[in-house]
Amino acid sequence: MIKDKRKFKILVVEDNPGDVVLIEDYLVEKIIEPHIINVGSFKQAATVLSDKNNLFDVIFLDLTLPDENGQQLIDKMFLVALDCPIIILTGYADIDFSIKSIAQGILDYLIKDDLNSAALYKSILYAIERKKTLLELQKSEKRYSDLFYLSPQPMWVYDKDTFKFVQVNNAAIENYGYTRQEFLNMTILDIKSDEEIASIKDFIKKVKIDDDKIHRSKTIHFKKSGERMEVEISSNQIVINDKKFRSVMAVDVTEKNKNEHTIIKAIIKTQEDERYEIGSELHDNVCQLLVASKLTLGMMKGALDPASFQWFDKCEQYIIMALDEIRNISHRLAPAFFNDTTLEEAFKTLFDNFNVEGKYEMVVHFDSAVKKYPMSLEIQLNLYRILQEQLKNILKYAKATLIEVDLIICNNKLKMSIADNGVGFDVATVKSGIGLANIKRRAELFSGNFIVESALGKGCIMLIDIPLKDKIES
Repeated sequence: MIKDKRKFKILVVEDNPGDVVLIEDYLVEKIIEPHIINVGSFKQAATVLSDKNNLFDVIFLDLTLPDENGQQLIDKMFLVALDCPIIILTGYADIDFSIKSIAQGILDYLIKDDLNSAALYKSILYAIERKKTLLELQKSEKRYSDLFYLSPQPMWVYDKDTFKFVQVNNAAIENYGYTRQEFLNMTILDIKSDEEIASIKDFIKKVKIDDDKIHRSKTIHFKKSGERMEVEISSNQIVINDKKFRSVMAVDVTEKNKNEHTIIKAIIKTQEDERYEIGSELHDNVCQLLVASKLTLGMMKGALDPASFQWFDKCEQYIIMALDEIRNISHRLAPAFFNDTTLEEAFKTLFDNFNVEGKYEMVVHFDSAVKKYPMSLEIQLNLYRILQEQLKNILKYAKATLIEVDLIICNNKLKMSIADNGVGFDVATVKSGIGLANIKRRAELFSGNFIVESALGKGCIMLIDIPLKDKIES
């Protein structure tokens, strides 16, 4: 029979000498040199375990000792045994008590009458390995706990069914202004705006379908003080006590977005200034040169022979065409509403220039509230550029015959839709080009949203909504 050559150090807490001899005999059958120390009371066990040089691989514990017994003995042994695995050896078979003991951390529960060398040896190996696993698990949980509670970013765990906060870290308490207890009495909906509650519920339903994935999103949160925060959310599934929850990390990107918006606004302003300058130069200088050329050409007409009139007429027509084209280009570069013209009129002018050949049925609808609202020149210009960019896309790809533009104000948001009845496309498979990226960037400059809805054969609709700072009076 092959014996285990490892040098196990074993503490036997047993006051019955006969049982101690039996245990020693069983151990020797399976282990070459077991180092066994026997004590007959809890007090003696505590003294032995208090010596830091006594590092045991396992402890066998009888539940009936002269100075302690039962549950009280187990509780006290946990305090002095620290991380050493404990195996109960008892003469009484109490199933309920054994289950309770194992749930508390006892590694095995052996009945003396059923004992043999194989069972005792296997129990030692099982207890040592299980204890290692438990210690690794505890270390892992501590690492997670440290990462969670000490993270500089706000984090929390919530119940997917009730939306209630289950755990919150220190950064969440500090950043949001709620106490830990206040958080635990709240749901994640309490830090959202009323208008976003429906969308967050829909998002969480989608998350439930893909529980194992990490989900990321951008949203708005509100602190206890009412201060608004723009945040980027990352969430993943976490299991606590066999129940699935969602762990969330929130990164406050308010200042970052402000800085980005400032940079983007500066870039767009530079682009618009340059466009306006080029448009003005074309209109004021190049057009004047062409007008002068036309007048000069007219002065030459009397000196021409009749055979040359057809070339004269063609040359004059080309100059007139060039003048018209330059005026159109200059108007597109420098929109008309820079000069006391409304956005609606600028849209219609853009449509006229776009639809020179009359290929499209074009409909523009401005809600009466839009006409009354004191819209900033900056918003007007960006809406114009968005429409301009999308018209280019429709001309290039859509093969449409109908284009509809609606501009309304609803729920204190300015909403613009650009729809066509073209061939459409699969949104999921089409890469976002520079044009769409520019549209998205322009919408986000005003904390707006940009959505494209399309399908093959079903046309396309682009939706832009921009929150308004000033409320509309009804």
